[in-house]
Order: sequence, then structure tokens, then C-alpha cells
Amino acid sequence: MPTWLMALIWGLAGGAALVFGCAVAWKWTIQAKIISSIMAFGAGVLISALAFDLMDEAVRLGGLLPTLTGFLVGALAYVGANALLARAGAKHRKRSGGHQPSEDEQTGSGTAIAIGALLDGVPESVVLGVGVATVGAVNPAMLAAVFISNFPEGLSSAAGMKKAGRSAGYVFGVWGGIAVLSGISALIGFAALQNAPDGLVAAITGIAAGAILAMIADTMIPEAFEEHHLLTGLITAVGFLTAFTISNLGG
Repeated sequence: MPTWLMALIWGLAGGAALVFGCAVAWKWTIQAKIISSIMAFGAGVLISALAFDLMDEAVRLGGLLPTLTGFLVGALAYVGANALLARAGAKHRKRSGGHQPSEDEQTGSGTAIAIGALLDGVPESVVLGVGVATVGAVNPAMLAAVFISNFPEGLSSAAGMKKAGRSAGYVFGVWGGIAVLSGISALIGFAALQNAPDGLVAAITGIAAGAILAMIADTMIPEAFEEHHLLTGLITAVGFLTAFTISNLGG
């Protein structure tokens, strides 16, 4: 299989978890405690993948300075973009309760939520493509982390969209579109960095990692903490250990 096609397929696979989570939330009413628990688990998985796969690999490949610089740029860029989207009504796009505004309550919030969902998903997908470009294969731990974390993101956000009165066409259109763009983002990450210098690859990986960590803190942790004040930490720790185990078994 051509490596470019591999990057596209794995990006689509990671994005498909969003649609799967969306479909589950649309068909069934999931208890808030279950949603927050799954979100906490997904947050732990992503944190582990960031620490032991993305950042560690970036430092070994291109050095500490490019990685740290990229990480800070990614975090700042995400926080800035997220702040703008929050003002437009996308602040609670991953919340399953009655936090999301309807279009009647805040005009343009639907578009902001869609853009915010794209903002959340692109860095993860780019990382998958970069992994294929650098080693010729997808990182199994990172792929597992993206898939495991995307499911609760789609689940929680779709539940919130449904409560806000969004139509099925809008909800599935958003997440279906994000899934397709996830594949395209992975392909772009592969094509852009296939023959790039190690320092540039490290910097781009750091940018993605910084954006993902900021996303976890801004959008996933609030939902994870919604119901389980005492168990959130434990469930997140289990998610962390799950990804850590996958990383070590894969290595």
C-alpha cells in the first residue's frame, strides 16, 4: 500500500470515531456520568500519548529547542483561536448538558461550533500523517489515542448539540465533514513533511502536541469533571495507563 494512502486511511479511521460517538449519542440517551467518565478516560489516553510518543519522539528526532518552541506556538495558537470561537458560541462544544447555545440564543453559534470541532481535530490528524512520513507507518499508540479520545468527543458534543435543538443533518454533517477533513489533514501532514529536515518535523510535532494539550484542558477536562468530582482523577489515570501500555507493547 502506498504510504500516502496509508496516511489518508489512518486519518479517516481516527476521524470515524467522532461519527461513531455522534451516532451513539443521537440514537440513545447516555447518562451524564457515563459520558463524563468516557471523556476522562479519553483525556488520560491523549495526555499519555503526548508525553511518551509525540514529545519524546520529537525531541529525539529534532532536538529540544525546536520541540519546545513548536509546543508553545501550538498552545498559544489554539488558546487564541479557541477564545475567539468561545465568544461566537463554541465555548461548550464538547459539553453534553444544556451548556451549548441554540441558534436562536446566539446567532452564528452553529458555525462556530463546527469550526471549533475542526480546530480540535486537525492537530491529532496531522500527527498521524507526520508519523507515516517519518517512519513509514502509523504510530499504534497515537492512533489508539486519537480513536479512543475522538469517540467521547463525538459522543459528548453530539449529545449537547441534540439538547440545543440542532438538526440531525447539522450534527452528522459536522462530524462527517470533520472525519473527512481528518483524513485530508493526515495526508497533508504526510505530504508536507515527507522529506522535511528533522528540526522542522520536531517543531511541527511540537505545535500539534501543544494544541492538543490546550484542547484537553479547555474542552475535555470540563466535561470529564462535570459529574465525577472524586472519580475523574482515577478514570483519567486509567486512561493514561492504557495508552502507556499500548505504547510499550507496540515498541
